Amino acid sequence: MILFLEPVLKENVWGGRRLVTEFPYHAEGGHIGECWAISAHPHGDGVVKEGEYAGTTLSGLYREHRELFGNLEAEEFPLLVKIIDAETDLSIQVHPDDAYAREHEGVPYGKTECWYVMDCPEDAALVIGHHARTRQELADLIAQDRYEELIRQVPVRKGDFLQIEPGTVHAIKGGFLILETQQSSDITYRVYDYGRLVDGKPRQLHVRQSIDVINVPDEADTKALRHTDGLPENRLNLLEECSHYKVWKLDLKGSFAFEQKYPFLILSVLEGSGTVDGRKVGKGDHMLFTCGHGGVTLEGELEAILSTVGGER
Repeated sequence: MILFLEPVLKENVWGGRRLVTEFPYHAEGGHIGECWAISAHPHGDGVVKEGEYAGTTLSGLYREHRELFGNLEAEEFPLLVKIIDAETDLSIQVHPDDAYAREHEGVPYGKTECWYVMDCPEDAALVIGHHARTRQELADLIAQDRYEELIRQVPVRKGDFLQIEPGTVHAIKGGFLILETQQSSDITYRVYDYGRLVDGKPRQLHVRQSIDVINVPDEADTKALRHTDGLPENRLNLLEECSHYKVWKLDLKGSFAFEQKYPFLILSVLEGSGTVDGRKVGKGDHMLFTCGHGGVTLEGELEAILSTVGGER
């Protein structure tokens, strides 16, 4: 079967309005920064819209009907797919790996994530990595607020893909629209937040934890970025395969069929419109194919990102 979930929209100090003006989403509030499109996380648990399991949360479905997900052994549904609309810069931040998250936060997953740049300004850049050569130099630069010296900015353009490993200093900047595929976690350590005030107070920083987990020395800028220009149409082009997820890009023009052979498969339509197994879909639609779905037939003209679980079983 194909599951369609009610997206969970999040208000953020850095968020904009594109998620409610350009996509078929609805939310109150003025700064909607995130659409958690496919999520079983307790801070944004999607509810099945229709069919046999209508009204059931994704976490409940995963808990009670593990056969729909290939009887995965992961204790919680492993992935979270979201769209991020950054009207202004996000904090400079870092995520821990699974071991650190378990020991220090008591949660099963750290946060490995990847970004597909749906839109961005001309001559744009993202914060990816840092220049510190030792952990002591890292701590000194942070303590002295010398962030311009610390961070590394990487030029990017629309259609770029970036893999963000745990321990990588990173920040999405204003003007970016990003499809993020990640582990099901919201553990974020803020290193720096530009002195912003929320309700008259600065947001909490996590300097000690950040210094613990930041990779030193850093090589993220040489490994994170890849361009997706010129990928073949009407095929699943693999962008990333790691222990947590596999991610593909599909540029559909006409028709394309493939076999859903994974424990589950998520498909997010970024642009265009068409049909999936005869059902109309368009920009902003997200769906989850359960285990054993079999053949999938797509028709139309659209751009999509697909994902499934990686090496974890």
